[in-house]
Amino acid sequence: MVEASGLKPGVVVMLEGELHSVATAGYHAGGGQQGSAVFARVKNLKTGHIRELRLHPSDRLEEIALDHKEMEYLYTDGVAFYFMDPDTFEQISLPSEIIGAYEKFLQPNMRIPVALYEGEPVNIAFPQAIELSVVSAPPGVHEHATSTFKPATLENGMEVLVPQFIKEGDTVRIEVASGKYVERIRRETRKP
Repeated sequence: MVEASGLKPGVVVMLEGELHSVATAGYHAGGGQQGSAVFARVKNLKTGHIRELRLHPSDRLEEIALDHKEMEYLYTDGVAFYFMDPDTFEQISLPSEIIGAYEKFLQPNMRIPVALYEGEPVNIAFPQAIELSVVSAPPGVHEHATSTFKPATLENGMEVLVPQFIKEGDTVRIEVASGKYVERIRRETRKP
């Protein structure tokens, strides 16, 4: 059990018999006749529906510990996304509502931690940032300018704004939540 005042983003709780992941949680001290409260936004892991809750700080919620298993992404049929356990070759599917915006970042054979509750898949634990190769980028206006950005197309077909020095073939790190450029990945080159 976890008290409402201890809720943090990423915590999974059981509400009305369904798993919910805490997206945001904030404590409001209150004043006058209004008591203190915890405001939380939670996402239903089955339906993807987001709810807003107002809880008393001492309210207790059932915290659920999920198991994580690294699985390999195989394909999607438009309705579900299919993953395979690389150890047992067992395949599982997750509905597209659960994958949501992460869909554009999934690539075949990519290994992703899948969250399991009592052996059943409920969500994916997608990384904060992902590395992708630049497929096309126009030449930079000023080679060393970093304050201006230009559009670049990545290997997954996504278009992002990158600094002027990024060129085709570079690998960049993209923040998954916002879809924005974070940094260029430098590959170590050794001289013989």
